[in-house]
Amino acid sequence: MEGKEYHTKQREVILEFLQNSGSRHVSVEEVLEHLKAEGQKVGRTTIYRYMEKLTREGTLRKYFIEEGAGACYQYIEPWSACHEHFHLKCLKCGKLLHLECDFLNQIGEHIVTQHGFQVDHTKTVFYGTCKDCKEKVLDV
Repeated sequence: MEGKEYHTKQREVILEFLQNSGSRHVSVEEVLEHLKAEGQKVGRTTIYRYMEKLTREGTLRKYFIEEGAGACYQYIEPWSACHEHFHLKCLKCGKLLHLECDFLNQIGEHIVTQHGFQVDHTKTVFYGTCKDCKEKVLDV
């Protein structure tokens, strides 16, 4: 019975971290680093399997933001009307931003109705320079 309680405690700590991360994207590595900092000994495989389970259950949304990089996950509040959205990735600082934009949603709908193609929002990222990085260049 003690082994089961141990796994339940690990899962509670992982879920708490994900919930406290809000809507930002987190990687398995970030969860692992947080747990180490908290003195929790949880293996990478355990974290990955639990996050995959939460994804299948609809608690997390899984994204592949960069080719060759691991997936990142976003916690979905149970009461929220979280929906798919596009992302912006800054090439200078690496910041990832959620882009909830009616105009882009209309483009997505146009692509489906006019071209019969469904855009996968989990793999759709616009790359460029964020406002903060642009302002830093102007300040120099």
